[in-house]
Amino acid sequence: MFKEDTLSGQTILITGGGSGLGLSMAKGFARCGANIAICGRTEKKLEKAVKEIEKEGEGIVARYYQCDVRDYDGVTTMFEQIIDNFGAITGLVNNAAGNFLSASEDLSPGGFKAVVDIVLHGSFNCTHVFGNYLIDNEKEGNILNMVTTYAEGTGCAFVLPSACSKAGVLAMTRSLAFEWATYGIRLNAIAPGPFPTEGAWSRLVPKKVLEKNFKNKIPAKRYGEHEELANLAIFLMSDLAPYITGECVVIDGGERLQAGQFNFVDGLMSRSKLKKLFKAMKP
Repeated sequence: MFKEDTLSGQTILITGGGSGLGLSMAKGFARCGANIAICGRTEKKLEKAVKEIEKEGEGIVARYYQCDVRDYDGVTTMFEQIIDNFGAITGLVNNAAGNFLSASEDLSPGGFKAVVDIVLHGSFNCTHVFGNYLIDNEKEGNILNMVTTYAEGTGCAFVLPSACSKAGVLAMTRSLAFEWATYGIRLNAIAPGPFPTEGAWSRLVPKKVLEKNFKNKIPAKRYGEHEELANLAIFLMSDLAPYITGECVVIDGGERLQAGQFNFVDGLMSRSKLKKLFKAMKP
């Protein structure tokens, strides 16, 4: 579906692009011809990531910027540097995040604030600076926000700061998709289910018993592959999806569907035993 020039002419910034899903998306964009800017707080990690990204696309340019997305002035300076280095910027992926497991009654105000500042305030800071750049220069552009499957409707226990923050990012996505459509700016979101990354897994799935239960509750009975998410991001950031805005696309192997009242039955026994039980129950 994608070609080497699918994203040709684009320059895309991925926050938190030095590792994990951010790096996977950056590589995918590069394979499709986009120039890449990534930012984060750890320079050594960013340096390594840029070298990996440069190998993905023939003739593409990749640069890193050491920046804390919580700092609005720092974000403003970073965008000025990107524009100076690349001549323009056409796309933004708000991927930088923080999360950890905690009983909510044990949360400290500082712990709650740390996640909200990165996820919600950081996404706003980058979106606000980038949006104003596009509007002031009468340019069109794309913004993609990484949220979660629990950002809409359900919330989630034990990750309260993340649930609150991601819900806010999703609301921002839809609010600005309407408000900024007149400027030719599209905003969409992706809500990933479990996609293993070294950083997230160490904080959210630290025990083998948790990992086993985590996978078992996914109807597809597997985790997502990074390339699958990168492909979705490429599509939403490309000219293949010019009429899609304000949308949140879930990619989770059906995990969010477990909310159905009788879905728990699937985990009680094997499917063959379930079928026999159902047949025995027929009047």
